[in-house]
Amino acid sequence: MSERTIAVPSRLAGYTALLLAVLLVTACSSSASSSAAASATAIAATCEQVSSVLSDGPDPDADPVGFAEAHILLLRQISTPDQSLRGALSQLAEANQSFVASNGKSVNAKEAVAVADKKINSVCPGAAS
Repeated sequence: MSERTIAVPSRLAGYTALLLAVLLVTACSSSASSSAAASATAIAATCEQVSSVLSDGPDPDADPVGFAEAHILLLRQISTPDQSLRGALSQLAEANQSFVASNGKSVNAKEAVAVADKKINSVCPGAAS
């Protein structure tokens, strides 16, 4: 009998350790999942804000300089925890600033705006279209 009483607690200890390990892994993955979901939600909200900013203002075909100028300050005011999106917003604001400073005549500034638009669209599909 003493062998059985010793075996049962050791089995119980093994099951308890296994259960704790499963709970720990589940808690960690749940935390990571909810963190990723929160990040995705924040990016989506920021992308909506970017789309709203870039869809407002003068017609880009009729007044490309005015269109770029209208967005510089607004793009700089957008806040996001996502480093990639923050960099893309800064890049577009800077490119627009250069485009406005050249009065739309600099080929390099036009290219910089096109590159920045692509970067914005890679994070927020269709926002800079």
